[in-house]
Amino acid sequence: MNKLVLTLLVFAFSILLTFAQDRIIDTDSTVITKHQTTVKGKTFPYQATTGTQPVWDEDGKVIASLFYTYYQRTDIKDNSNRPLLISFNGGPGSASVWMHVAYTGPKILNIDDEGFPVQPYGVHSNPNSVLDVADILYVNPVNTGYSRMIKNEEGKYPDRKKFFGINADIEYLAEWINTFVSRNNRWRSPKYIIGESYGGTRVAGLAGELQSRQWMYLNGVIMVSPADYLVFTSDVPVSTGTNMPYFTATAWYHKMLPEALQSKDLNDILPEAEDFALNTLMPALAKGGFISETEKNQVAEKMAYYSGLSKKSILQNNLDVSTSFFWKELLRDNGKTIGRLDSRYLGIDKNESGARPDYNAELTSWLHSFTPAINYYISEELNYKTDLKYNMFGSVHPWDRRNNNTREDLRSAMASNPNLHVMYQAGYYDGATTYFQSKYAMWQIDPSGKMKDRFEFHGYRSGHMMYLRKEDLKSANDHLRAFILKTIPEEGVGAKY
Repeated sequence: MNKLVLTLLVFAFSILLTFAQDRIIDTDSTVITKHQTTVKGKTFPYQATTGTQPVWDEDGKVIASLFYTYYQRTDIKDNSNRPLLISFNGGPGSASVWMHVAYTGPKILNIDDEGFPVQPYGVHSNPNSVLDVADILYVNPVNTGYSRMIKNEEGKYPDRKKFFGINADIEYLAEWINTFVSRNNRWRSPKYIIGESYGGTRVAGLAGELQSRQWMYLNGVIMVSPADYLVFTSDVPVSTGTNMPYFTATAWYHKMLPEALQSKDLNDILPEAEDFALNTLMPALAKGGFISETEKNQVAEKMAYYSGLSKKSILQNNLDVSTSFFWKELLRDNGKTIGRLDSRYLGIDKNESGARPDYNAELTSWLHSFTPAINYYISEELNYKTDLKYNMFGSVHPWDRRNNNTREDLRSAMASNPNLHVMYQAGYYDGATTYFQSKYAMWQIDPSGKMKDRFEFHGYRSGHMMYLRKEDLKSANDHLRAFILKTIPEEGVGAKY
């Protein structure tokens, strides 16, 4: 009897060993599935390649592997003039999920028309996807999505400094893109890179790195609600002053402005708020504590007019009103807070007192719908199976922000590449990377003004992820589609000034 029990135990243990595996990434893999979709009334087939591709060090050793999803129309016989759109999200530390299943991809998650989660969770076809005009690659940097660092022969992970910093991130991703383009025979294709939030910093730097170190020339860079740290870390007149029009937009949305403004359309009052920010508020903030009491009171009164806040609270902040205070203060008397990344979203705090909200109302809402959708979609529709956790946000900190030259990298790339164009997209209700900060950053890229005809800006009546709102999903994709089509040079026309 004991022998029988022992035999059964050994058999059971061997079965467990057969199925048990270390939970690690497959460093080089592909899973291909076939699909069909309809965009702008036209039906066409496409192929989804989901997999991993290694990152190598200078000695050719694998140190990481990046998870990606690559969509191609399969009814295009010659892709030499077929654009390739390479998509990044931000964080730093964010997966590519957001634009993948809510903006440009062939499938978008189930949400209501304003972007709030609905059940059952999942995805459905995106009738506005730009897959009709461009193949799309979604890239997950190290520690995001299923992307991971790889241990060496001694069982040690590589130095985190190789990945987690502005310049390290740009360098290894540019090398990775080069490999992907070579493996997939896309060197002849017009190429575009799109980045959201911190991804804006990333793609600005990649434009320069790809061109100078990989000899890869782009046709377009698209900034979606970009984070420009040169604005964030600048003096108060710029970092605070450029937020003022966002205050106006959000107060208008929540009906907190004086009737003279509230009765007008948003697009009619934003130019007023921008003019006030540039020509009155920023010069006043530049005077700091040496501003006269008369001017300080006049400016505070006008700030109250354009922000929905009280003059008293503005003076208590010495005109330097932070976004976090605004999120807490605007609807304080109504017992609500407003969202950081999208101020249309409302939250409830433990106490109505305080200087900032307890939590980000919009982010909890988004994670509610995005997390189950991307896990379901990758596993059940794209057929990529793994026991790894999909990191919506991964461990990438501390993040090295030193030597940030990305704005100049983009300017230099544009100056030496006459075919390179840039488009900004931003939501008026985004309180993290405010739309006027994006405009201001765009104005600073080329001080000469000689390339301003190669920039364009589009604003939307939503927040950081402006595409969550159904109406803006359509218009934002239409703007992106038009940008791609008009920046493909005519055949045989030289790239020259």
